[in-house]
Amino acid sequence: MPPQEVELKLALLTSDPQALAARIARLPVLARRKSTRQTLHNIYFDTPERALQSKRVALRLRRVGTPARPHWLQTFKTGGRSDSALHQRGEWEVALPGQALSIEALQGTAWAEIDPDGSVFNALQPVFHTSFERTTWLVRRRDRSVIEVALDIGVVAAGDARAPLCELELELKEGGPLALFELAGQIAGEISTLPGAMSKSERGYALAAGRLNQPQPANAPALRGKISVRGAAGPILREMFGHFTSNLQALMVSDDAEVAHQVRVGWRRFRSALRLFDGAIGADAVPPRQALEPLLEFLGELRDLDVAREETLPALAERFAAGNGLRSQAWTAMMQTLEDAATTRRKSVRYALQSPAVGVYLLAIIQWLEALASPLRLDEEKRRPAPILRDWAEHRVDHLCKKLKKAQKNARTETDLHRVRIMAKRVRYNIEALRDVLLKQATQRRYQHAKELQTRLGATRDVLQAAGLVAALDADSGLQEYLRGYATGSTRPNESERHLPLID
Repeated sequence: MPPQEVELKLALLTSDPQALAARIARLPVLARRKSTRQTLHNIYFDTPERALQSKRVALRLRRVGTPARPHWLQTFKTGGRSDSALHQRGEWEVALPGQALSIEALQGTAWAEIDPDGSVFNALQPVFHTSFERTTWLVRRRDRSVIEVALDIGVVAAGDARAPLCELELELKEGGPLALFELAGQIAGEISTLPGAMSKSERGYALAAGRLNQPQPANAPALRGKISVRGAAGPILREMFGHFTSNLQALMVSDDAEVAHQVRVGWRRFRSALRLFDGAIGADAVPPRQALEPLLEFLGELRDLDVAREETLPALAERFAAGNGLRSQAWTAMMQTLEDAATTRRKSVRYALQSPAVGVYLLAIIQWLEALASPLRLDEEKRRPAPILRDWAEHRVDHLCKKLKKAQKNARTETDLHRVRIMAKRVRYNIEALRDVLLKQATQRRYQHAKELQTRLGATRDVLQAAGLVAALDADSGLQEYLRGYATGSTRPNESERHLPLID
C-alpha cells in the first residue's frame, strides 16, 4: 500500500491575499495555534509529449528555504480522482543532496509501471514552476483527528505566463475524511471559498497550455465493466458538479460569456442527473440549495444579456439600420447599454459568489457525493438488490422520452413550449451521461431529436428574451417597435414547431 495523501482544497476568493491571510490567522479554529512559515519553490517536470500528464501523475523538485541555503525534496504523486475537492493520492517524497532529479529515489514507487525502461525519465524537462509562501497550522481535534491547514499565497508560472495562487489545503494526518469537511465548513463559514478540484500541477499544465480560466466543457465519465446503478451515479454526479464548480472558479476572473454559460450548463446537468438517479440513491438527502439561489438568479440574467448582445441581436443589425444613420446610432447605443448591463450583472454574480454561504453549500454537496461513493453495507445490499445498469438506464431514458413526446403533443402556449425545451435538455443530458450503456442506434435518434428540439425552441425564446431586455432598458422607441415586430413574426411558426417529428 503506497503512502496516501488525503487533503481538501479550498480556493480563496480575494483581490487582497495578504489582508485575507491576516483574517485567516484570526479565525477561531486557528487563532490560538502556533503557525510556521516557509517559502517554497517547486519545479514540475514532464516529457515534451506530456507522458506524465497523460498518466495523471506528477514529479517535482521542491526547494525549501532560500536560494543561498536550499534544501531539496523530490516528490512523486500518482493520480487519484480529479473530480472532487477531496484529493486522495499516492505520494512519495525523498530528500536530495542537490537540484537534480534522482531515478534512484523513485525505486519502490509506482514509477516502474510508467517507465519500465527509463526512457521517460531521460526525456524529462521543466514545464512550469510554483513559488509561494506557506503558512501552516496543526489542528488537533477532540475526535483525535489531526489536520494540517496550509495557506499558500504566490504564483504559478509557465514561460512568460503567470497566474496568482491563493488557496488553503487541509491535509489529513490522523483520522477520517469527515474531520476535513467539518473543519473546512468552519473555515468556509467565515471567509469566501470555493472547493478547488484542480491541483497545483493541473493549474500549471493548464497555464502552460493557455487553458487556465478558460471555459471547461462537460466530459461525461466512461462507464466500463460491471457497474451498479449506484456505482454509476457517483462518477456521473461528481463530474457534473466538478463541471459546475470549475467554471465557477474561472468566472471570478474571466469575462468570457461562455464561462458563465458552462456554469449554468454544469448546474443543469447536475440537477438533471439528481432527478435521473433519485430512486436509486435517495437524492432527497441532497443539502437544500437556498444559499445558491441569488447566484443562480444573477447567472440567468447574465446569460440572457450575453445571448442577446453576442448571438441574437448582431444578426439583426443590418436589417434594422440598412444604411440609415439615425437607426445605426440607435442600434449602437442599445448595444452599449446591453454591454453595460452585462458588466453590472457580472459584478453581481461575483458578489453573490463571494458569500460564505455559497462555499459552505458547495462543500456540503461534495461531502454528500463522497458519502455516495462509499460502498453500501452488506445487509443494505441484500435489502436493495442492485438492478442491471443497462436495463435501468434504458427504462429511465425511455420513460423520459415518453414524457417529452406527450409534452410536445400537448404544447399550446409559449409556457408549454418552454417546458418542452427544458425536457429536451434533460433527455440530452441524461443520454450523454449514460451513453456507454445505452443501445446505440435508438439512442442516437433520440439524442438528435432532443438536440434539434432544444435548438429550435431556444432560438424562438432568445428573440423574445432580447426584445424584452431592450424594452426593459428603455432603448429607442423605434428600435423597440422593430424588435417587438420581429419577435412576433419569429414566433408565429410555433404551430410547425409543435409538430416537429415526435421522439420515438
